[in-house]
Amino acid sequence: MKEILHQLINQQPLNRRQAREVLTDLATGKYQPSQVSAFITVYLMRPISLDELQGFREAMLDLCRPVQVDRPTIDVCGTGGDGKNTFNISTLSAFVVAAAGQPVAKHGNYGVSSVSGSSNVMEYLGFTFPTTADQLNRCLDKTGILFMHAPLFHPAMKNVAPIRKELGVKTFFNMLGPMVNPASPTYQLTGVFNLELARLYGYLYQGLDKQFMILHDLNGYDEISLTGSVKVYTNAGEQLLSPEDFGLQPVDYDHIAGGISVEDSAKIFLDVLKGEGTSQQTDVVAANSSAALVTAGKCKDFAEGTLLAKEILNSGKAYRGFKDLIEISKAF
Repeated sequence: MKEILHQLINQQPLNRRQAREVLTDLATGKYQPSQVSAFITVYLMRPISLDELQGFREAMLDLCRPVQVDRPTIDVCGTGGDGKNTFNISTLSAFVVAAAGQPVAKHGNYGVSSVSGSSNVMEYLGFTFPTTADQLNRCLDKTGILFMHAPLFHPAMKNVAPIRKELGVKTFFNMLGPMVNPASPTYQLTGVFNLELARLYGYLYQGLDKQFMILHDLNGYDEISLTGSVKVYTNAGEQLLSPEDFGLQPVDYDHIAGGISVEDSAKIFLDVLKGEGTSQQTDVVAANSSAALVTAGKCKDFAEGTLLAKEILNSGKAYRGFKDLIEISKAF
């Protein structure tokens, strides 16, 4: 590790092989916590390269517990780490997308730099995390969605989790989360916390056999916030979208803020799922759901996807799917 740190501190990026090897060694407990912390800290002060991102991703996938599914799925997630403390928009969108008939393989975790990550709110609301591929596929068969709590399927990360929690800020593991889904979804909608990372994701995904949409909201969000424009990268290229492209009006930040506790976040989560959220909350979830539906080819454009998503939320269909998932998980 000393040589690796010396190389990085001297502004010399790792090549793909080095990145893969060092993350494998880090995850399997080869290094001391102080060395791991130093390594993570380097990436808080310098950008990650494409080779490094690819190498880290390959190591994570090598070490994960893969989950086989028998149908095309989509993951709907953000990197986190944007510091905006919005409510659980991508997790809500996952239930809307599943209710629209597009199977979802959701990959989530506890919040590190936010009050409530997707796993926090799901656990608080009574969800028991599946631990086997059989349990996950039962969820998928019954509800159209499976939820993988990342630490259960990336067991090697147990050596890193305490350090990430102590640091309490976004790290390069935030960058990796969306691209190391153990179920290898066919489609991917990912929001990232800065524009540079969005470009890197776009380059990397162009080399994968996957339909994707990578987005960064230009007001600093890792999801569509409707507070302004959002930059989008897809298989077809890049574009800039405004709230009007979704048939919606802009919203203010205050209208999409999360709570100050998991309990607050859970209340917002249920209100939106039941069709009882504010119009701004519903609009933001609908916009993100629309992006996922367009990515998976379920809707021809964002306006159509938004209308469908709002219909699903207002009808309670997404809420019924959520309740079914909670009920199934009680047997785990």
